[in-house]
Amino acid sequence: MEVVIVPDAAAGGELVAEAIVRLVGRKPDALLGVATGSTPLPVYQALGAKVRAGEVDTSRVRIAQLDEYVGLPAEHPESYRSVLAREVLRPLGIGMDAFMGPDGTAEDVQAACETYDAALAGAGGVDLQLLGIGTDGHIGFNEPCSSLASRTRIKTLTEQTRVDNARFFDGEIAQVPHHVITQGIGTILEARHLVLLATGEGKADAVAATVEGAVAAVCPASALQLHAHATVVVDEGAASKLKLADYFRHAFTNKPAWQGI
Repeated sequence: MEVVIVPDAAAGGELVAEAIVRLVGRKPDALLGVATGSTPLPVYQALGAKVRAGEVDTSRVRIAQLDEYVGLPAEHPESYRSVLAREVLRPLGIGMDAFMGPDGTAEDVQAACETYDAALAGAGGVDLQLLGIGTDGHIGFNEPCSSLASRTRIKTLTEQTRVDNARFFDGEIAQVPHHVITQGIGTILEARHLVLLATGEGKADAVAATVEGAVAAVCPASALQLHAHATVVVDEGAASKLKLADYFRHAFTNKPAWQGI
């Protein structure tokens, strides 16, 4: 995989936004896989600025969701569908008709998972999937020891995750759902380009395990080593445990400018 070390989160956001602009230039109806959370926000902000400046036309871009709460109505302000509408769709001028996501309110959740997996394939597959990473190496809601071949499925949230997410629910953990639908690692690996972003020293151990450690279910993100086109964008803090950091800087500085990421 390619590892790109940037000065800060804003620089990482600009770099990934430029990659998306190039992708959309080649394929105006690209299917972009998006993640929630604070880490990808600089990407969405930089991309939104480019849309407003007329540097890219996202009117035909399609958006695919990474995960969703189970049992939370789509119109709930903290459903990931609502969050992505606020942070991605509206700023980029993309309508809900171009949005794909699993049905977290389905009576048959397993069938909804299988339907979403099939829908992604039917849409031609994800062209670029944005990913964050947890301090334990999880991607999406694929917690440690998730199968590296897993498909979109229901997962039970840990109590710590529910405690962490309670801040979005007025601080009341009782309001946080116990379950989510998440793309599995096998599903994620089918995207043509994976871009994982990580910022801050708190992610340094997980980044080092992902990039330089063994491919193992205990660090789900390490599965990116198996992908033909995976890019890890990290700031100095998140890169602080990488043994090959100097090489990664050298390689990126000296690569052909036209290659991008």
